[in-house]
Amino acid sequence: MILATPPCPLSAVTATSNSAHSPTTSAQLLHLLDQCTTISHLKQIHAQILRTTFPAHYNPDTLLLDGKMLQLSSSHDLNYALKLFNQIQNPNSFIWNTLIRAYARSADYKEYAIELFDQMLWEETVLPDKHTFPFVLKACAYLFAFYEGKQIHGQALKRGFFSDVYVNNSLIHFYSSCGRLDYARKVFEKMPERSMVSWNVIIDGLVEFGEFEEALRMFCKMQRLYDPDGYTMQSLIGACAGLGALSLGMWAHVYVLRKCKFDRDLEILVYNSLVDMYCKCGSLPLALQVFEEMNVRDVNTWNSMILGFAMHGDVEAALLYFKKMVGEEGLMPNSITFVGVLSACNHRGLVNEGQEYFNKMIHQYKIKPVLQHYGCLVDLLARAGLIDEALDMVSNMPMKPDMVIWRSLLDACSKKNAGLQLSEAVAQKIIESKDNFESGVYILLSRVYASANKWNEVGLIRKLMTEKGVNKEPGCSLVEIDGTAHEFFAGDSTHPQTKEIYNLLDVIEEKLKSFGYVPDVTQATMVDELEEGKRHTLRLHSERLAIAYGLLNSKPGVPIRVFKNLRICNDCHNVIKLISKIYNVEIIIRDRVRFHHCRNGSCSCMDYW
Repeated sequence: MILATPPCPLSAVTATSNSAHSPTTSAQLLHLLDQCTTISHLKQIHAQILRTTFPAHYNPDTLLLDGKMLQLSSSHDLNYALKLFNQIQNPNSFIWNTLIRAYARSADYKEYAIELFDQMLWEETVLPDKHTFPFVLKACAYLFAFYEGKQIHGQALKRGFFSDVYVNNSLIHFYSSCGRLDYARKVFEKMPERSMVSWNVIIDGLVEFGEFEEALRMFCKMQRLYDPDGYTMQSLIGACAGLGALSLGMWAHVYVLRKCKFDRDLEILVYNSLVDMYCKCGSLPLALQVFEEMNVRDVNTWNSMILGFAMHGDVEAALLYFKKMVGEEGLMPNSITFVGVLSACNHRGLVNEGQEYFNKMIHQYKIKPVLQHYGCLVDLLARAGLIDEALDMVSNMPMKPDMVIWRSLLDACSKKNAGLQLSEAVAQKIIESKDNFESGVYILLSRVYASANKWNEVGLIRKLMTEKGVNKEPGCSLVEIDGTAHEFFAGDSTHPQTKEIYNLLDVIEEKLKSFGYVPDVTQATMVDELEEGKRHTLRLHSERLAIAYGLLNSKPGVPIRVFKNLRICNDCHNVIKLISKIYNVEIIIRDRVRFHHCRNGSCSCMDYW
């Protein structure tokens, strides 16, 4: 029976064909299928085909009609599509590809795309073509099915698709998604022909795994061949964010405004990237400007802004924008939103508020906490001096703590003078975890001993590092002057302006003394040095070299932006605040965790970090 609502265009044809006792033609059916928009309409047409058509005029196995019905059903009801597929005799590659693509695009059944591909190979009635491989590789990429994807790669080579640009683009995306950039690069390098998509996919893969400098090099090569599109620019902007390359990021922004045209979805992606980039490059006002000028915002837009405020220590703004997001905009926060909110509470030591938001996340918004949420709360408790409460939370977590959590606990122990016994107890728990923990944990423990003037124990820690083959991650800082990034390592003497830099450091040292500065030698854990040696080690930390270079080369009134790979130490933090006052300059430094905006002798973190 044909339903009255919603109206179906089939009714007119049915009435005509029934009154004339004539079968429905294939042309009429194709016309109906072209107008079909819902699964219920499709089922009515399917029923009409089975009920009223005759072999003389219509063969139910006609692949054109079958393919059209399968296309429509696969976008609405995969179970129904599979039933249709199983009724088709001798399906061609288009039929197979239609269902494989539908499974690859589905939210919950992507693994069936791989199974269907295997079935296609096993039956051997139809060979996979250049469309089959991209569809099934897309499913493998989403599922991180590295082994299966490698086998599919082998099938593509075996069947002569080694030079097909679409297949190779899909392979690059698959290997990048699985974290195998080495394989992705090999596919890219061996391609006899590349499209703009090829370049976009490899650049995006490099950005996703932190290969920012390589991504920029690839972008420069690509520019000689193609004009970048929106997808290219999104990847470039991401690389700028990772490197702190503000000048290049601003160039990318101007390029986007002048030359790129997007559909709505891509526009949001690109502008979200711009908000994130400006936040990570230390320019919160520009991030906010982009945010406010966006015509359409999604949850990710708000997340980027909230995380940006938190990263810069503007806690009030982070919490205000969370309230605007859920109140005025009516958007549902997600897991990342609460990472931003909890981070904001953490950066100000708002223990009660952080616990309230954590509970609200679970009970009001039904979001299951992940390790990152627990990490924020543990760090919040520990840095507020509530180390016992933090340890209780670690003990009751439903998952194993990672090195970030252990490191934050040790860091809190050293800063809050929690006592050597408690610090050693935390360190013992780390050792008992039997993880291959990073050098930062050893360094923090050595600082705990250094704070207690137990230099023999500091020496033992460093000996243990040597025995285990653990190397201290070298401090590295970047400073951008006139669009060029300059890299400095601790104790660096390779820069062309090394002599001028070291002379300025001597001048700074004298000026610091006049402000009553006394070095905190516990931040220098080289035990084989005397007191004066430790002082010398401190003044050659990478951020101080970068700042000295910035003072020599920056234009008056322009902030000095420094990006450091490690946490800034207490001594450098004190020195940078004083330099900002002595030289009347704003110094913005991004360490591993957050931004510090130093102006006139004060820091935006209010010395709570």
